[in-house]
Amino acid sequence: MKEIASLMSYRPSIKVIDATLRDGGLVNDFYFTDEFVKALYLANLRAGVDYMEFGYKASTEMFDVNKFGKWKFCNDEDIRAVVGENATDLKIAVMADVGRCEKKDFLKRSESPIDLVRVATYLNTIPAAVDMIEDAANKGYEVSCNIMAISNAQEGDLRTALDILGQTPVDVFYIVDSFGALYPEQVARLTDIYVNAAEKYGKKVGIHAHNNQQLAFANTIEAVGDGVDWLDATYASMGRGAGNCAMELLLGFLRNPKYNFYPAVQFVDKYMNQLKKDGVVWGYDLQYLMTGLLNQHPRTAIQFTKDGRDDYTEFYREVVALD
Repeated sequence: MKEIASLMSYRPSIKVIDATLRDGGLVNDFYFTDEFVKALYLANLRAGVDYMEFGYKASTEMFDVNKFGKWKFCNDEDIRAVVGENATDLKIAVMADVGRCEKKDFLKRSESPIDLVRVATYLNTIPAAVDMIEDAANKGYEVSCNIMAISNAQEGDLRTALDILGQTPVDVFYIVDSFGALYPEQVARLTDIYVNAAEKYGKKVGIHAHNNQQLAFANTIEAVGDGVDWLDATYASMGRGAGNCAMELLLGFLRNPKYNFYPAVQFVDKYMNQLKKDGVVWGYDLQYLMTGLLNQHPRTAIQFTKDGRDDYTEFYREVVALD
């Protein structure tokens, strides 16, 4: 009865994080209109969302600012142009991708509109992630560590990484199903490892799921039932490739009076549907299913989509040959 109770009851420790600008930005190179971003901020406020992730703090030395929209770089003044002093309960997040950002681009938290720095790392770059975590924490930020491609991880390596991270000032460990390869039973086993480490070190656990096998929502609510508190979602599932757990699904599911489903529907109706009409492409499709089944990075499926291909049988032969 424990899992049923945790799913059906109100849990005040739950935090919902909107990743639409950041993960969705990977679909359109972060070219969102100012109107869209402001409307998204207001929708999150009305929906009771806890954190809004604006995008990446990418290095301008590594990435050409003329080839991406502003949310690839998340300058503080651009964020302030949307949120002002943000005298609300909604907190502002950005992602710091290890090896693709500069510590110097993060001011002290007292001088910035940003509240949370989400450090994204692979298992083989944990030492660099620790450096980023300590720098962000020393500047006063809340910090999460998003361990990517977890479906490829060896359990022993994962446990070692969580022990290393547990001794840092990080606030949240994140399960990230980068390839959309995990099933709920696997999520349950991973959650057990993460939650045990989090309890040992006084941390929280989050999940960021991809929808290659149409399991992003299922995997997210599995994680909720197993004790995960921080939940990533995007409006209309917008995100790289097959996209993410849908915000409207998640808000409709959570038994928490602080969340409001209706503003999510309004935003999807007016803004997300318009993006699709304008030709922005994301979401579940056969090519993403195939890379998810094979536990592969979706880059080949993304290219398949960009090329306008529809020869799914040939594509399957190609990706099987890659394994």
